[in-house]
Amino acid sequence: MFRKTVLHDTHVNLNAKMGLFAGYDMPLYYDEGVIKEHLWVRESAGLFDVSHMGQIIIEGAGSAEFLERITPSEFQSKSNGRAQYTVLTNEQGGIIDDLIITRIENSKVFTDSDDKFFIVLNAGCKEKDIEWIKSHMPETLCMTCLEDHGLIALQGSLAVKALEETIQCDVSELSYMHMMVGKSPCGEEIFISRLGYTGEDGFELSLPNKIVSSVWEGFLRCEGVKPIGLAARDSLRLEMGFPLYGHDIDDTTSPVEADLQWIISKKTKMYFGYDRIQGELSEGSSRKRVGIKLLGKGIARDGYEIRSKSDEIIGSLTSGGFSPSLKSSIGQGYIDRAYANIGEKIFVNVRGRNIEAEVTKTPFVMAKTKSMKKK
Repeated sequence: MFRKTVLHDTHVNLNAKMGLFAGYDMPLYYDEGVIKEHLWVRESAGLFDVSHMGQIIIEGAGSAEFLERITPSEFQSKSNGRAQYTVLTNEQGGIIDDLIITRIENSKVFTDSDDKFFIVLNAGCKEKDIEWIKSHMPETLCMTCLEDHGLIALQGSLAVKALEETIQCDVSELSYMHMMVGKSPCGEEIFISRLGYTGEDGFELSLPNKIVSSVWEGFLRCEGVKPIGLAARDSLRLEMGFPLYGHDIDDTTSPVEADLQWIISKKTKMYFGYDRIQGELSEGSSRKRVGIKLLGKGIARDGYEIRSKSDEIIGSLTSGGFSPSLKSSIGQGYIDRAYANIGEKIFVNVRGRNIEAEVTKTPFVMAKTKSMKKK
């Protein structure tokens, strides 16, 4: 039996094409289809239901130190409202999940604590993530699962205008990868984070289930805002070169192999998988995640072999598809480090045919997120 978000009936009433994702019946696309939805987000603003994702709070003295144990990132010096993209690592240095962790100020919803962090988990990993975190969490800390909260994302150039009209709050000073506590017109607290999965300026809003529908409908009344399904969300993230858990990263992949070394702090030394990760930082990993653009006709798909000019198998694609913005086929995958150079000419084997391609920098299209001004 599939699960539903609080907006499930709304999607059905909007004639969404529904499909299973991480056990949830979710909107894949609406009437206009994936390509038009993708381009609409790039040109105007799209509204996404991502309430299937996990949301938790960890709080108590020593929370920051604990997060530095289960991730390779630094949290003790993070200011209130600062969000950090990071990964949970296992003892072997593999990635259990990627996630966003934000230090939050006190709010009336949660208990008074100096060390308090809001964490968003991937939908398909949230149960295992929570069990992993609990199994290592000191008894002095407290975890709250926000099962009574939904999560919606508003992304695109018109997102600021729509947010300020609907929520009636000023976000002009809110920087990228930062969060503020706002209020709905009826007084409910909303976590407003300036971030997203598309590369556009935009926001993710964590809010009580009882007001999710009214806020969703309020956004859709704004000029230039349309509902967007998960299929376009995937093509948007692919154009940004963002990794997708279960495809581009998994529990055998290290952050160094995944080209995520920028999340690894030089200050923290007690996180799970430290020895492997530090070894790869100093010596280099044998393979690396790269962006790939097909130069010939064909569509890059997960699992396709990547080959050298001499037809040697040097890796495989982990994500791929058509880029509506570039009107070409793009992907990402892991290849031998010797070939992981920007501009390297390679081949992708598409159904028995070697299609010419090249290693390219990511993102594939320019990000339009608001600059980050705070620490």
